[in-house]
Parts: sequence; C-alpha cells; structure tokens
Amino acid sequence: MLKNLDMCFIVEKPLGKLLKWLRILGFDTICDSDDSNDKRFIDSGKEKRIRLSRSVATRDRKNTNQILFIVSNNPFEQLKQVIHTLNIGFGDIRPFSRCNRCNTLLKPVDKDSIRGMIPDYVWVTHTNFRFCRCCQKIYWPGNHTKEGKEIIKRLFIFNLNGKF
Repeated sequence: MLKNLDMCFIVEKPLGKLLKWLRILGFDTICDSDDSNDKRFIDSGKEKRIRLSRSVATRDRKNTNQILFIVSNNPFEQLKQVIHTLNIGFGDIRPFSRCNRCNTLLKPVDKDSIRGMIPDYVWVTHTNFRFCRCCQKIYWPGNHTKEGKEIIKRLFIFNLNGKF
C-alpha cells in the first residue's frame, strides 16, 4: 500500500462531494467521468490511484485491491470510511492546499499582485492568498475555511477515538 502522503484517488462522478472533500484535505483526486476525453484519468491502476466507487459492478470485479467500495450515501460518512479504511491520520493531510475545481496544487501569491482581482473588502481584510495557476482561482481564509477546519477536526477526533 502507498504511504498516506502519496495517496491519490480517482472518484466516480456520483461521489462529487467526496471528491471535493478529499481535495480540501489535500489529496490528489480526480473524477472518473464518462464524458472525459483524457483516457489517462480513467486507468487508476496505471497511476496507482485508489478508485472510490459506489457501483456494484465495480465492487464485484475480480482484481479490486485498488478499489474501495463506498457504502454510505452521506458525504461525511463516505469521508469517514475512506479515512478509517485507509488509516489516514491527521499528519497525512494538507488542508486547503489544492484547488477545489481542478485539483492543482495552490501557490502562495503576493497580495499586491492580485489587487483588483478580488473584492476590495477581502483585499483590505486578508493577508494570505493562494492562487491556482491552472484555473486562475484565488483562495483566502474566509468563513468556509473556518467551517472546513471544524469539520476536519471532527473527522479526526472521531478517528482518534475509534468512534466510527
């Protein structure tokens, strides 16, 4: 099995919220969509990606060592299942280090270089910004970050106490 820091995932389209949360935790996570023209994303075995699936057909394949069948419909429960099953610890995550849209690693950006690209109030009240060089999205620690940190804290408190 891969070291937890090296884990990367391919998530089937119906698990979109799980995909988003794995990216929030800092894991390289791509979507396996039927309409994808980029076939390199489809073959999870080639890239050593762990496939996350709710499909019974996928679950019943003979060679399933890199497939995790997701049981719950609830995204929070799905995330807890992944964390517990793959023994992911708090030290294995890099929260808010990836773009939620495109999975690219975010880079710190100088505040002055993004003036006019974000709301004035945000520019005045924040000092730390990250930039996605692929989709050009700018991130800063707002209310969503605070809420996300609370959810992450709850996930790993559950994990430490073994209360899944």
